[in-house]
Amino acid sequence: MASQLLGELDRASFVPLLSNLINESERLQNNPPELIPQEDLAARHVLAALLPLSTSNGGPLIVNHVRYAEGRGNVIVEYPGTEAGRVVSFVGMHMDVVTADPKDWDFDPFKFSQDGDKLQGRGTTDCLGHVALVTELMRKLGQTKPNLKTTVVAVFIANEENSSIVGIGVDGLVKDGLLDKLKDGPLFWIDTADKQPCIGTGGMIAWHLKATGKLFHSGLAHKAINAMELNMEALKVIQERFYKDFPAHPKEEIYKFATPSTMKPTKWSYPGGGINQIPGECTISGDIRLTPFYSPADVVKKLKEYVDDINANLDKLDTRGPVSKYVLPNENLKGRVEIEFEEDMMAGVACNLESRGFEVLCKATQEVVGIAEPYSITGSLPLIRNLQDEGFDVQTSGYGIMNTYHAKNEYCLFSDMAQGYQVFVSIISQLEED
Repeated sequence: MASQLLGELDRASFVPLLSNLINESERLQNNPPELIPQEDLAARHVLAALLPLSTSNGGPLIVNHVRYAEGRGNVIVEYPGTEAGRVVSFVGMHMDVVTADPKDWDFDPFKFSQDGDKLQGRGTTDCLGHVALVTELMRKLGQTKPNLKTTVVAVFIANEENSSIVGIGVDGLVKDGLLDKLKDGPLFWIDTADKQPCIGTGGMIAWHLKATGKLFHSGLAHKAINAMELNMEALKVIQERFYKDFPAHPKEEIYKFATPSTMKPTKWSYPGGGINQIPGECTISGDIRLTPFYSPADVVKKLKEYVDDINANLDKLDTRGPVSKYVLPNENLKGRVEIEFEEDMMAGVACNLESRGFEVLCKATQEVVGIAEPYSITGSLPLIRNLQDEGFDVQTSGYGIMNTYHAKNEYCLFSDMAQGYQVFVSIISQLEED
């Protein structure tokens, strides 16, 4: 059986590979334009492990290094099965990382270290730990050469952590048709955490609400239109209407979302001025996290309607105190609010709970981890929504630590990664029985 041949995750092989990857992580940080990752620095370690087992060296693995930008490659690795149209894929193990400031960490984020079961450094959880994990799976397939009916494919990608540059990661691979065959079977996106199936993610809309009033001396408040008060009251109305029009959806309970859709402010800005000046302009910015059962386009349309209604009925908007006002009739002057949205809004994902991929993932998780508790969050994974829209059966899981995701002092546990390896082996074994 495949499970007997593939065995367990080999710490003596996995840890040195992960160490090599983490030690490249300073140059894998993705925050353009200052930090442009060079994913080929990570890819070279994946290729060093797998090319000796490739068809070019007499082995079974088909290895393809695909680059759309200098130094920023993707790696597709295939272990061929014997039956056409049968495939399982592990995708999403990205070779870029978020930024880290060494001054904030208790250890060097860009130098691999270990403390017993803890494997430490930027990328151990997100997502270089998974790069190493799936590399080890493909290496073991190449070494043991099990007779499988199902083709196993791994796709290591560039450019997951930032969307300001497009077309050079999984989006480019999909556009060029290089992943089309993966539509014939379940696709497991390996970039979440805590060893459980993540079955739903949120959409995201970033917004900026600007209020314009009239700047004036604070001792003559009756001659001013306080942009801060106008914006706060306008936002209150907008939030109230948002939660009325986009309440908790019945499917959120089925998918076990931790929260419903939310709209909240996260930033405040204004041009500046003295403490004795009533501001004539300010902007509140924030985001909407939207469960996948609502459309971002519908939300944007509604928010624009809310703002139009507020501007048409300023005299009905709550004020703050006896001289607070948003209209100065004697000056023929009205305050106003405007809302803008950033272009890169995204929809959420609801995985197919009736697919074979979901079934085998849950069974494998139950067998290996001892419990299967699928969950959903309104964090966003835009790339998997794009895959879903293209017709892929996307399921997601991951074996890092959620509490260290994008955080300082990032780490993963070898024991968790070892269980992830066993989950992958179980998935392959179950699909072989079909």
